[in-house]
Amino acid sequence: MKYSIPFRIWHWLNALVVLGLLATVFLRKTFLSWRANSEILLNELAKIDIEITSAQAKVLAKAIRAGMWEWHILLGYALVALLAWRIYLMFKDSSNKESFLSLSLHKKMVHLLYYFIYATLIFMSISGFIIYFYQGLGLLKTTAHDIKELHELAFHIILYFIPLHLLGLVIAEFRDEKGVISSMVHGKT
Repeated sequence: MKYSIPFRIWHWLNALVVLGLLATVFLRKTFLSWRANSEILLNELAKIDIEITSAQAKVLAKAIRAGMWEWHILLGYALVALLAWRIYLMFKDSSNKESFLSLSLHKKMVHLLYYFIYATLIFMSISGFIIYFYQGLGLLKTTAHDIKELHELAFHIILYFIPLHLLGLVIAEFRDEKGVISSMVHGKT
């Protein structure tokens, strides 16, 4: 299997962007959780005789992670650009094109899984933009919240895909597709 240079560049940039997006979510849920950090702020400030309300602590805790969300938004824009590039490559890049009908059942399932992942990433991009621009789109905050719930649900699909993808590559490398990993790195099998 030989991958073109544009496809390999796309693949690694996409991997970096998706991992960056996952990292911002991980930080939001752990170290930069406003709930946990607002409690820390309340307790630590009280130790030095500064009293603030829970609402003020929440504002401060959210301000601490604001920069991280800017990265999430910038990476979201990068993901949209990469998805557009991937669609272009799907039609223009002739490397690794086999007739779907000629593939084994296993390969067909792998291809369908990748299309499902691409569809999930497209959904996440669209829903992310809707969440971010909900006011400009004339949507209610409750509608944006509902879309955010779906956005976060789709996040789990990507979260599970990554280790499955890596495991599948290792299995393929040792079974019937020797060189599949190196071909994505330097283009040679």
